[in-house]
Amino acid sequence: MVVRSSSQPLSIITPAQGAEIKARIKLIATDMDGTITNNGKFSPLLWESLATLAAIGIKVVVTTGRSAGWVQGIFHYLPEVPVVGAIAENGGLYYPSSLAHPQFLSPLADIQTHRQNLATTFQHLCQQFPQLAESSDNLFRLSDWTFDVTGLSLEELTTLETLCHQQDWGFTYSNVQCHIKPQGQDKARGIQQVLAQYFPELQPDQILTIGDSINDESMFNPQEFLLSIGVANIHHYLSALKYHPKYITTHPEIAGFAELVNFLKNS
Repeated sequence: MVVRSSSQPLSIITPAQGAEIKARIKLIATDMDGTITNNGKFSPLLWESLATLAAIGIKVVVTTGRSAGWVQGIFHYLPEVPVVGAIAENGGLYYPSSLAHPQFLSPLADIQTHRQNLATTFQHLCQQFPQLAESSDNLFRLSDWTFDVTGLSLEELTTLETLCHQQDWGFTYSNVQCHIKPQGQDKARGIQQVLAQYFPELQPDQILTIGDSINDESMFNPQEFLLSIGVANIHHYLSALKYHPKYITTHPEIAGFAELVNFLKNS
């Protein structure tokens, strides 16, 4: 990713701002890895936070870059209140709580052909970057293709993004993986589709988005979402983000998410 700057100022979230947010929001769209996890794991603090959100009547939609297979399994075990849905593959698919099968948010005419085209693109990338390691969860993916981000420099990630664009693909990455994806597929677009179909009663200022990494950038776009928060580990990526979250927590990962939830609870 090219180094970018944002005109949107950063502000550490305070109890007063938490009270203002609580008075407005009805739904939180949150990233998973690095945002509601602790060192890659779910913890009791997450379950406590979700129970608090259920008690104060705030719905949650999980939106992650993880595969369709992973999200289907994880969503099955998350509490239906307040977690009302889950978006997989950075806006590729949606699992609503009332349905067993996902809804494609990026329409695919033929999944088998689509995946073969993704595999071919990955092989082209490997010709220039032979160290690339395909992610183990590609067997469970439908709309995108992933490989490990570990060991790749910012310069290499920028080159990979350019190569993908030259082949008419989108590209993003997180603290876990790099994603080859359809052009225009991102978390913001996925969330907006879900809101329009499943939550048409909600207004833009009633949605709060939360994330921690590059693939959450679209959720920080103030033209899409008026309220956004980055947990403290977002500091690692601020120089590479075009859009910054409106607020930032003082704690990283699930501790930062819980910090916000406590502000909401005590407001």
